[in-house]
Amino acid sequence: MVSDYKLTPNEKNVLIALDELRTADPGELARKAGMKVETAMQAAFLLDENGLARVDEAVTETYELTDEGKRYADEGLPERQIIDALSEPTSMDELKEMFPPPVVGIATGWLRRKGWASIEKGMVVPTGNAELSDDEKVLGRFGDMARTIGELEAGPGLIKDILKRKLITKNEDKCRLVSITSQGLEVVAAGIKVEEEVAQISSEMLKSGQWKDMKFRSYNIQTPPRHIYGAKVHPYQRLIDQMRRIFLDMGFTEIKGEIVQSSFWNFDSLFQPQDHPAREMQDTFHLSSRSELPLEYKDKVCAMHEHGGDIDSTGWGGNWSEEIACKDVLRTHTTALTIKYLSDNPEPPVKAFSIDRAYRRETIDPTHTPEFEQLEGVVMDKDMSFANLLGCLKEFYHRMGFEDVRFRPGYFPYTEPSVEPEVYVDGLGWVELGGAGVFRKEVTEPLGIKYPVLAWGLGVSRLAMLKLGLKDLRLLYQSDIDWLRKSPVCQL
Repeated sequence: MVSDYKLTPNEKNVLIALDELRTADPGELARKAGMKVETAMQAAFLLDENGLARVDEAVTETYELTDEGKRYADEGLPERQIIDALSEPTSMDELKEMFPPPVVGIATGWLRRKGWASIEKGMVVPTGNAELSDDEKVLGRFGDMARTIGELEAGPGLIKDILKRKLITKNEDKCRLVSITSQGLEVVAAGIKVEEEVAQISSEMLKSGQWKDMKFRSYNIQTPPRHIYGAKVHPYQRLIDQMRRIFLDMGFTEIKGEIVQSSFWNFDSLFQPQDHPAREMQDTFHLSSRSELPLEYKDKVCAMHEHGGDIDSTGWGGNWSEEIACKDVLRTHTTALTIKYLSDNPEPPVKAFSIDRAYRRETIDPTHTPEFEQLEGVVMDKDMSFANLLGCLKEFYHRMGFEDVRFRPGYFPYTEPSVEPEVYVDGLGWVELGGAGVFRKEVTEPLGIKYPVLAWGLGVSRLAMLKLGLKDLRLLYQSDIDWLRKSPVCQL
């Protein structure tokens, strides 16, 4: 019968010990079996799986007084201290002179709740009925020991109230008991022989021939092995790398830039008016530092904002402020990088993109975070048209695996015409994934750019949510090891 269970020596020793003890805690069982507690419990759990033993776990809840609870157990609760001191209606000001303000503040509500006093026109009026309350009785039952709820003779509601007042703390003590089953008793009665077993053969055993007299531990080849998760790149990073590879394969140059940008490059160079709502504190992280304005562009940008410069534009009117343009911000979009790159490379052809983080004062929820990745790109060359822009974006989304792509008219301060690309997702319908357009001449002219510029800013995180089947943007940034292990590897 023992052979039917394929017991290890440790299991056999524990089963023999349980035959004598019948029921034991881990420490007692380990001492009886002559092994460490951890080893004994490991064997006990294996016996439990085979039905030869049973491991029961009980949780005992106990309560003990906090320092504040001990003080009130000795001195009386705040409401008891005050009601014992009152013989007639007394003003709140007088009470504050008689007792520390915290005691009066705590006691007032409880005096009314317990019906010991009422508050009338700033006066505390005793009702004459201040018998010992249930919470006082409970505090008196503690002494210097931890107590169970049964020993305190208190209901759950009363204990909950005292816990809220932080007069007691709750402790949970876990206790395990191991007992032998009827099947286990039968196995012991049939006879158990404890023999040393060898798990792995050694070269010395082979040379000496000792292996012939050894008893080898049997293995169950039907037991499924532990799943091994190989190292892999984070799913979000894999998608970012895939997007990067697509644009590199399309002949684009990747650019990088500083997180901290002046308002000039982040807003003004993009013909965004200085009183635009996006510059307000709820959208932008403003910094105390300042940056120097580029001398070769500031006057032309100023003229473009105030009256439209030398082109057929009216500008925004008013006075353009260098003081505002100098202020540093955390970049609210990566367009600040591409416009700066264009100003340094005004001659065609230019094909550049950036995948990097932008920062905005957003309330964190399933679809918004204060920092997020943005995919920015520009194409500048002779005879570039709006159709070229749509074709470029459609090609990108097709390579990302979206078959159906369409474009909806949109509005952005620095592009005209402007569109919002959308892809079709089963179960969701058409999903908008960013904005695109052709830079207005108010943007390109002050920087010396003479040819059309196609530009786009696409939401990387939203695209990643669609590809990974997520409904909460925050999951992209949380270290959920189980999700990371089980997420499939994207084939680039």
